[in-house]
Amino acid sequence: MSEQRIELIKEMLNKNPKDSYLRYAIAMEYLNIGAKDVAQKELETVLKYDKSHPATYPALGRLLEEQGKTAKAIKLYKDGLKVATKKNDLKIIGTLTEALLIHDVYVEPSL
Repeated sequence: MSEQRIELIKEMLNKNPKDSYLRYAIAMEYLNIGAKDVAQKELETVLKYDKSHPATYPALGRLLEEQGKTAKAIKLYKDGLKVATKKNDLKIIGTLTEALLIHDVYVEPSL
């Protein structure tokens, strides 16, 4: 099923390759089939074109943590927290705050 969705999203991306929501969607589909390297590239592409896509930050951060790149993940979580706060995305704010607290990083809320 995921592979069918991937093909459909690829077709849509051919028309609009910078669409951050489609890029994020295809990254999640790649994660569903275990293609973490491809998912990571897609998430990095999302941030290349659209740094204001809040859900990308925790998803990419988790992949970086799995690779032992904790410092990069923490920076990403902090950057994402700023974005999520600007957008008042409470779910992502909570997710990123929790991710930071796991690493004993406390960030003063700025809502």
